[in-house]
Amino acid sequence: MNLKSCNNVETNKYELVLEVAPEEFAQAINEVYKRESKRMNVPGFRKGKAPRAFIEKFYGEEVFFQAAVDHLYTPMMDAAIEASGLEVIGVNAYSIEEIAKATGVVAKITVTVQPEIHIAGYQGIEVVKEPTEPTAAEVDAEVDRIRQRNSRVVTVEDRAAENGDIVVIDFDGYTDGKQFDGGKAENFDLTLGSGQFIPGFEEQVAGHNAGDEFDVNVTFPEDYHAEELKGKEAVFKIKLHEIKHRELPEVDDEFAKDVSEFDTMEEYRKDLENTVRQRKERAAESSTEQQIIKAVIDKVEGEIPDMMVEREIDEIINSFDMQLRDQGMNLENYLKYTQGTVDGLREQYKERAGQQVKVRLGLAKIAELEKLEVTEEETEAEFQKLADAYDMPLENVKAVVRAKDIAKDVANQKAMDFVKEHAVYTEKQPEDKPQEA
Repeated sequence: MNLKSCNNVETNKYELVLEVAPEEFAQAINEVYKRESKRMNVPGFRKGKAPRAFIEKFYGEEVFFQAAVDHLYTPMMDAAIEASGLEVIGVNAYSIEEIAKATGVVAKITVTVQPEIHIAGYQGIEVVKEPTEPTAAEVDAEVDRIRQRNSRVVTVEDRAAENGDIVVIDFDGYTDGKQFDGGKAENFDLTLGSGQFIPGFEEQVAGHNAGDEFDVNVTFPEDYHAEELKGKEAVFKIKLHEIKHRELPEVDDEFAKDVSEFDTMEEYRKDLENTVRQRKERAAESSTEQQIIKAVIDKVEGEIPDMMVEREIDEIINSFDMQLRDQGMNLENYLKYTQGTVDGLREQYKERAGQQVKVRLGLAKIAELEKLEVTEEETEAEFQKLADAYDMPLENVKAVVRAKDIAKDVANQKAMDFVKEHAVYTEKQPEDKPQEA
């Protein structure tokens, strides 16, 4: 096989013309004949026993041409791409221009190549660094969350319902004097002040005592999800069965002993400070990375092939489908329940996919410009991480993941680390700390 020509026909696209010599074409025809002739009938011969010359005479000289070209497709593609020296990401079109026993095959292949990316200004990116030191208010909030988890619900008998109470009610809703669907329930637990019901409902329940029966008058919002109820006035007949209150434990040494391994609240607060600090450090690292990713995306210059974006959308949707399957659903059922379409989902993910492609190309270009090499040991370590993460033998991972792809991922991570190291950081002032004049 011989690459006859390689021409840039438009941005990120090349046209390759490849010649297959008559001898190679004849060999492919012979291989196909051995396979295909077993199913062919020729008068005067038992099925599958006719010589090639008789088959070609009976069916025509070109009888094996298409099958031979199909047989040659993969080696033709591989040979053309290797000879071109291009970094091909996909084939757009393929056609046979000439075909004959005497002259062989001339094929034309249009391919999309890795885009030429330009990026500058990636050193000195300005990043606002989130504070990681816990504030007293954040530690207090952590304590409150733990108190909520260790609270107990008690029945209130000596007062009316208040904001924050849990009331057990029956309700029956009417519009224009008629019951409406979804407007009735019995022994329903409602936390007053939660905003779970439409505006005005919970406020009218507050102030009533257990055993009271009363009406609640409300108006459904204009943007209510049920079309037939938008903007309509409604009356709910209420029976209040029980009022409950969440009783929180006192914050003292006994509380610390009950919920932790510490004997004093002072020790426990220090441990909670460390918990909050670690959480804030993770959040700060994520924020830093997101700011850098956005900056890299903004600095990437170059025309991104649609093919790359479409493939990224494929990956996102496949990943989403796997997540759904882990939850006992699949993409088909999800779209049915949400009344969505695959095309709609693809459109929804298009911007995200384009950004992911851009940042990957940008980081790859930075790795190239900064000569960030990936060693064999680093690639091997990444293979081992994958094997450990999926609990698979190392050889199995290597059979399905290319070392080249692993090396690209490592190089991109090195580029990200490089940009982080050379960023300009500004500390963000904690919200509860007054700004200096």
